[in-house]
Amino acid sequence: MPRERRPAIALGLLVAGGVAVRVAMFPARDLIGDLDQFVLWVHGIAVNGWLRAYDQNLSFPAVMAWIWGVLAAVEPDFRTVTDSSDPWIRGLMKVPASLADLGLAAGVWWWFRDRPWVAVTAAGAVLLWPVTWYVSAWWGQYESIYVLPALLAVLAARAGRPGLVAALVAVSLMTKPQALPLVVPFAAWFLATQRWRGTARAAAIGAVVAVVLWLPFIPAGGPLDYLDNLQTYQDDIFGVLSLRAWNPWWIVQELGAGGGFVADTTPVLGPFTFRHVGYAIAGLLSLVVFVGVYRRPTAEQLALGLAAISLVAFVSLTTMHERYAYPAFVFLLLAAGRPGELATWALFAVAFALNLVTAAPPEGWTIPLERPLGIAGAVAITGVAALRLISLGRAPGTGPASPPSTSAGSGAATSGA
Repeated sequence: MPRERRPAIALGLLVAGGVAVRVAMFPARDLIGDLDQFVLWVHGIAVNGWLRAYDQNLSFPAVMAWIWGVLAAVEPDFRTVTDSSDPWIRGLMKVPASLADLGLAAGVWWWFRDRPWVAVTAAGAVLLWPVTWYVSAWWGQYESIYVLPALLAVLAARAGRPGLVAALVAVSLMTKPQALPLVVPFAAWFLATQRWRGTARAAAIGAVVAVVLWLPFIPAGGPLDYLDNLQTYQDDIFGVLSLRAWNPWWIVQELGAGGGFVADTTPVLGPFTFRHVGYAIAGLLSLVVFVGVYRRPTAEQLALGLAAISLVAFVSLTTMHERYAYPAFVFLLLAAGRPGELATWALFAVAFALNLVTAAPPEGWTIPLERPLGIAGAVAITGVAALRLISLGRAPGTGPASPPSTSAGSGAATSGA
């Protein structure tokens, strides 16, 4: 076998394995609460029409309504099914996120494409490490769908395509509200490389993309209904310190409330609540991320900034779910080609995977020493967040950069990857 063909063959085997794992997971029904809700929403779209999707209590922006509209159109059974008890329906609901997993693997491979074996290994991590398929093919959650356009935006930044970056960031923002923190490093990158005029142009492009995505739902009041739904989920349903996310708020709940949920609207200083404290901490740490990317606006620094801001949100804000650190798994991996960063990514990848499995273990599993394991995991994830912030803060400053060249060679040269 020619030596130059071996990475391609290895990649093909990994892709086949990743697809096989996901297909095998499609019938899984271990975390059905959210999946049942998603099926009910698709049923509502099938019965009442796609344009009135937000007559229901959807907690996702427009991109997910588009995806669910496609599912309702291609599968007539959604007109009658109202939950995920049917294995075929269950598997179909997991297909979009599983396809996004493959897209993430392709994007990571492309990032390292000049080092074939590193590229293959990184893609294999996305394909086979439990973090990705556990969330998408086992649980049927949609984290990978909003992270994929953000990853593609980083690749576009390396290629010197700011307009495409803006459009992809808008798609990410219109997929899940958890994408909102990603604006911080992208804004820093735009200001440093495109200056104010280019940043305003990027904002206009993003606004146009967002309007186009929302356009079908505007006549029925979809955007306002979505915001009302989001506030209800934030304040009434998920308004606790931590929803099984291993972060400092989880430690507070474990040690201060015996593992019970604590309302994040509990006052801690006069009118200020735990939620306000989380916002304040996240805001201050976001400045570190912004400055770190602004001072060194390479594509690699942008990727580290995206990892850092995801971890800042995860460890600082209340109401975090266990899976909301997902972007950090992907963006930390982009720096893992360097020996020191590989250890950081590996520590986070192990802790994050344990958090997911412990939060919702497969049926029949018992997690030993769950509390000390969770505390150790929360310390590890918080430590990784601190390391990333320190790394960004120590990045050598270059000042505002000139707009990047549109040539592929120049874009790759400034990435540091």
